[in-house]
Amino acid sequence: MSLTRRQAFNNGLLAVAPIVTGVIPFGMICGVTAIKAGLSPTEAMGMSFFIFAGASQLAAIQLLAQGALPVVIVFTALVINLRFAMYSASLAPHFQHLPKRWRWPLAYLLTDQAYVMSINRYLGDQADAQTHKHWFYLGVASTLWLVWQPATAAGILLGAAIPASWSLDFAIPLTFMALLVPGLRDSPTLLAALVGGALAVAAADLPFNLGLMLAAVGGVAAGLIAESLQQRKQGQRT
Repeated sequence: MSLTRRQAFNNGLLAVAPIVTGVIPFGMICGVTAIKAGLSPTEAMGMSFFIFAGASQLAAIQLLAQGALPVVIVFTALVINLRFAMYSASLAPHFQHLPKRWRWPLAYLLTDQAYVMSINRYLGDQADAQTHKHWFYLGVASTLWLVWQPATAAGILLGAAIPASWSLDFAIPLTFMALLVPGLRDSPTLLAALVGGALAVAAADLPFNLGLMLAAVGGVAAGLIAESLQQRKQGQRT
């Protein structure tokens, strides 16, 4: 049964609802960190609005606090966000029929969470995986944006009033783990996750957060090799 646009959008809203509680503390941490680094509330909210990428926001804020050169800050943010190029390449076949007035806003709203939830949906057998794909993505991504901005504002307003004992940063890895587990459909995806995780830990001390990109590329390469070997074995059996 083909779904309407509204139904596909609402499915996106329902799909993203369970992870919203993990996004709120992430946004609050960005707001608190920005204020502690010396940014004004307007600058902190401007960064949240225009960048809209938690990991690169945190890295940029920390570098600003350390007095790093602007070129270093921009380069670091670009390296961290290189993974979005892979996400875009993966999503492009699903959105290539859309006009630019659709593709540009969808690109702005791209996040780790929106990518993982959407691509898992498209690779599944749900009805809206075949029709109105962009409406499902919009339901997920716009909800994340609407939660992220007030969460960042709350962090800016509360600032140092948030006790360290709340350990808000603990929610960040839990959010990504909740996204990762449903995507582990077979042995190649499991191997990709294990290799990527191991490389991320081993390369955590590399400068400019290059370990993140190394882990992403290594995980993808391991998954592709495993998938190729698996297909070759299946071909030999038939």
